[in-house]
Amino acid sequence: MVNAAHMLTPAEQERVNAAIAAAQARTQARFAFVVVPASDRYHLYPVLWGAVAAFAALGAIALFCPHMDVRLAFASVTTVFLVLSLVLEWTPLRLRLASGRVKHAHARMLAHREFTVRILSHADRKGGVLFFVSLAERYTEIIADHALHQAAGQAAWDKVVADFTAAAARGRFAEGFIAGAEACGALLERHHPKA
Repeated sequence: MVNAAHMLTPAEQERVNAAIAAAQARTQARFAFVVVPASDRYHLYPVLWGAVAAFAALGAIALFCPHMDVRLAFASVTTVFLVLSLVLEWTPLRLRLASGRVKHAHARMLAHREFTVRILSHADRKGGVLFFVSLAERYTEIIADHALHQAAGQAAWDKVVADFTAAAARGRFAEGFIAGAEACGALLERHHPKA
């Protein structure tokens, strides 16, 4: 289900969950709708940039203050490393440190793991669809099992993603989630109707 409490009012959350339940009720296939705040915490980046800044500070000390006491130089470099690493732990800064390609890759990996857990891992092997949104990465993907993907066609899934992305860009997340759930439900009903 959708866990986007910070962006949806309780009434909107209820409407979105009702749309998801209605979509699931229209098909025999599984339908999962996952919204995550971020696909990774990117903890390596603050430490990496702190280390780069510390080495740069060490180089500056060696070039401009070659006679500085070793203990003072060590304390200065350590302070630069610790302060910068801690400042860059602030989530908005940490997310900016990772490249778009890295964030995209992490979101895609999480989407495929969620698809495996929520759709493919069930013993009944009914197949289905995952609608995945990672907010921090601004990443949306719909993953369908092979048969359903072939039956509906890539263009149909791309349209659902494009419609959701357009609604999200206008700040209309609830409407985007509801429209996405309804569109996926219609495709699932067409190709895997309720028995």
